[in-house]
Amino acid sequence: MKYAIKIHKISTVEALPNAWNVEDLKALLEKFDFPDAQSDNLEELQELLSMAIADYETHEAAAIVLEYKLGNHLNEGQIDSLSYEMLVDKISEEYPEISLHQELFNVNQLLHKAYNGKFPNTKATIVDFEITPLLNADKEITKEIVLKCFAKNLDSHNVIIRLFGKQLNGEEEFEEADDIIWELQKNDTGYRLITSEYFMSKNEFLKPEMDCKIEFFEEE
Repeated sequence: MKYAIKIHKISTVEALPNAWNVEDLKALLEKFDFPDAQSDNLEELQELLSMAIADYETHEAAAIVLEYKLGNHLNEGQIDSLSYEMLVDKISEEYPEISLHQELFNVNQLLHKAYNGKFPNTKATIVDFEITPLLNADKEITKEIVLKCFAKNLDSHNVIIRLFGKQLNGEEEFEEADDIIWELQKNDTGYRLITSEYFMSKNEFLKPEMDCKIEFFEEE
């Protein structure tokens, strides 16, 4: 199938919009012994939380935030290990379960800000683009379609190309595509893609426009 891609803008960010809402921040403030926060202003709550977090040891704070955000996915031992590993490694890029990368990124960046850079700084990539199906290509745009198209426009050293060559070529199912692309949003001008800079960095893109042919896995 063939698609035409036109990239409008590529941004590198250190935090995602709407990663934490007012309810999240108030719940975390309570866990950090700062209950009954009166404000509903997101920025004020973020500042209060940063101050509350700073009173704790780094691994203690990491464990509290991890348990809040990922307690349904990680057990106590995993949370304890990650609370130490996050200080030295970019866990949101290295953790083997790609499905947890986005939430690990949000946790990491909250702690990075609260501790003024003691935690590694990780980044995300946001791409605003248009994608047009050509000829008889599927008109329903999925994360797999977008990722396979974008891979045709990335430097050959890109980590997706190196790790998922068979999936990109249609030799195997590409289930990981749904987790590699954190969000795919349709808007008035096209689409917005959000992913980790680890998987897709701004300087790896080759052209602002291109046509690309992609293949899909078919069981024999």
